[in-house]
Amino acid sequence: MPSQPEVVSVNVGQPTAVQTARRTAISGIRKHAVPGRVQVGLAGLEGDHVLDRRHHGGPDQAVYVYTAEDYAAWEALLGRALPAGIFGENLLVSGMESASMRVGDQLCLSEVTLEVCAPRIPCATLAGVMEDPTFVKRFAAVGRPGFYTRVLQTGTVGAGDRVDLRPTTEEAPTIAELFGLSFQRQRDPEQLRRMMAFPLAERLMAECREWLERAERA
Repeated sequence: MPSQPEVVSVNVGQPTAVQTARRTAISGIRKHAVPGRVQVGLAGLEGDHVLDRRHHGGPDQAVYVYTAEDYAAWEALLGRALPAGIFGENLLVSGMESASMRVGDQLCLSEVTLEVCAPRIPCATLAGVMEDPTFVKRFAAVGRPGFYTRVLQTGTVGAGDRVDLRPTTEEAPTIAELFGLSFQRQRDPEQLRRMMAFPLAERLMAECREWLERAERA
């Protein structure tokens, strides 16, 4: 019988320099586990710093979640242990695969309720943290993106908190489907319309609108 999902670690990041292939970036992507309970507001975790507000942060990317199952797969692939927070996640949770989550699924913690709304898309900053210039392509190929959530109920969160999953309808798109969509050259208008009927993150919804316009023109 599978074990009860729970929060493995709560991670926040301070601004640090990250060397990418093209430049040195100042980013809050490097996160570290913190003890005790951390306040979660509508904008994210207290003490967590988001510098690139154009692409990250905001109410629809308030909390980034990665899973212990995803970590185990990466550790097997890379042949080394990975510290919590290396993927830039705010919460590392056990008992689920990120790719199979659906938009609208809710994670109910002891005080906090989160709603899944988008996959994480890899960038050069992540490749810099992993010290591998090919890591964006590797991350895309492995298909374990983790997921962004919006905060429906604020409160505090701590390691060991139970995670109760409140699933949405099976008609909702999976994180894997949305992640794959970002790397397609041609996109099906009907598929886009179907996905846009669900509570996607604002940035992702805007991208879907652009993709739909291009697909319809084509």
